[in-house]
Amino acid sequence: MKNKTITTIFSSIALAGVLATASCKKYLDVENPSTISQDAVFESVSYTTSAVVGVYNKLMGDNGYGSRISLLYPMAADDFKTSGDFNPLDRRGLSGYGASPDNTELDAPFSQLYQGIERANICIKYIPLSGLYTKGSEADKKIMRKLYGEVLTLRAQFYYELIRNWGDLPAQFQPSADIPNLFLPKSDRDSIYNILLADLKTASDLVPWRSESGDPSTRVTKAVVKGLRARIALARGGYSLRRSPQEMIRKADYKEYYKIAMDECADIIASKEHGLNPSYENLFRTIHNSTRLDPNNEWIFEAGAFGGNARTDSKLGYSNGIRINGSSSYGVANGGVVGIPTYFYEFDSVGDCRRDVTLAWFEIDGANNKVVTNFNDMRDGKYRKYWTSINGTNQNLGINWPLLRYADVLLMYAEADNELGSAPSAKAIAAYEEVRKRAFTGFESRMGTTPTDKDGFFKAIVKERLLEFGGEGIRKYDLIRWNLLATVIDQTRANLRELMNGTGRYANVPKYVYIKANKVLNKTVPEETLDFDVYGGPVSKSMFTLDPVASTPDGYVRKNWRVAVNEEYITGQFQGFALKFEKNKKELFPLYSGVLNQNYNLKQDYGY
Repeated sequence: MKNKTITTIFSSIALAGVLATASCKKYLDVENPSTISQDAVFESVSYTTSAVVGVYNKLMGDNGYGSRISLLYPMAADDFKTSGDFNPLDRRGLSGYGASPDNTELDAPFSQLYQGIERANICIKYIPLSGLYTKGSEADKKIMRKLYGEVLTLRAQFYYELIRNWGDLPAQFQPSADIPNLFLPKSDRDSIYNILLADLKTASDLVPWRSESGDPSTRVTKAVVKGLRARIALARGGYSLRRSPQEMIRKADYKEYYKIAMDECADIIASKEHGLNPSYENLFRTIHNSTRLDPNNEWIFEAGAFGGNARTDSKLGYSNGIRINGSSSYGVANGGVVGIPTYFYEFDSVGDCRRDVTLAWFEIDGANNKVVTNFNDMRDGKYRKYWTSINGTNQNLGINWPLLRYADVLLMYAEADNELGSAPSAKAIAAYEEVRKRAFTGFESRMGTTPTDKDGFFKAIVKERLLEFGGEGIRKYDLIRWNLLATVIDQTRANLRELMNGTGRYANVPKYVYIKANKVLNKTVPEETLDFDVYGGPVSKSMFTLDPVASTPDGYVRKNWRVAVNEEYITGQFQGFALKFEKNKKELFPLYSGVLNQNYNLKQDYGY
């Protein structure tokens, strides 16, 4: 999103020239200031701000949340996967849980995350040493302390991303120039998490709330600090794949960390700084353009995209999202992230507004018509190029990547509360139902009854997070920390087979749907959905009723629906769902072979 404030801030790094890009992409490289000494940089509020913006800069781009970390690493659960045939040496190997250590998609993002840590380490060392920090005016000290809290938080975000993908890793908390031997061995992730949790506790006292700073959601505020601390605490208290024994394990002290998560989320809720957007659809339209449609500030933290380039912008809406033919007036969009067919039927058929926002079961042809896709070719509907003002062949659309929103805070609170007690409290139930009521606005009678027992409420949270956060890079990591990834993969395969056979809960799913192509309205999602000309009635009926005709009606085109799900899609060597997954091994990625070649103290581990 081309947020004017963050664009201006990012531009300052180019003018100040504080932290130059490293000469190559290796994760052991040392960051060098360009023409200004580090001491001089941090004796200026302006230069210090530019240095901190240089840390933010490592969130985005093709090797950050602009593409690979957002669209390749997490898309391998029961909501979405990467399109195309399996190959261990490219992006499809990541989604299929079969990435080779020689897969180059594992290289540059790993390096960029460590480059972000290096930039943060420089700021974290020098900001507290600055005279402005210790002896400056009250205004200068306030700004410098805020900036210090921001970089502590950004470093925690980089480490969190590294750990959830690779497990135990080298822990570097000083600038590379201060470390005699950069060939660090792996540190246990719990020790790293504990440092991060302490850092974030410090940062929460330094960084103001959104209303106090006036910062956009692309900058760290107190709610960002507390929300990230809650998320890391749940990861620390959850299951993870250990080196020895090579098993998914949750430590005995896990409830201490659930308590941290609950308390931090409770603080955010009590602050009333954020709330749910009344419109689930507008939440995602907001990250597409400069017009904010988020009156309650549900977006707590976004990785900001701008500039139309591979370094600072994103390919969101092009590399994921609705597929668009290049001959249309909107310009081409490839949409390389596809929905799992069973995900469509996890949503209520009538009342849940999230399904048609999350799942794009249509594409746009060269004549600006919307055409229903085959059932195994649905895309991520939260990202739509036609929601931006950019058309043509441009792949960088200025769409932000969502890192944290208020709905997540509510559901983390509800989950932690339930885990710490014998049953969910009234507050936990209210937090859960607040999210659910937004999804069922106008159809509250279809919400169902909230379970009040501990196990039932946990299962409801697991389901609700699936429905709420589809395509947002959350689901796979949730399943890992719950130790449910293997279980859900097995269950999804079983569900896909039932869908293929038209049995069980899928007994009324048609083999085919019949559609007439008609123009894209580019209005609200409900209006677009109702405008479809599907034979047999609206989507809520036609896709939930057995085939109404034996042959294609005049004027309609037949699209494969249930018949699109076959054995190749379920277990095939090219298309099979999560086909290379192995429990107690594939919950983490292998280290890229080039990383091992750089550091003789590292080894592969985890069975690779």
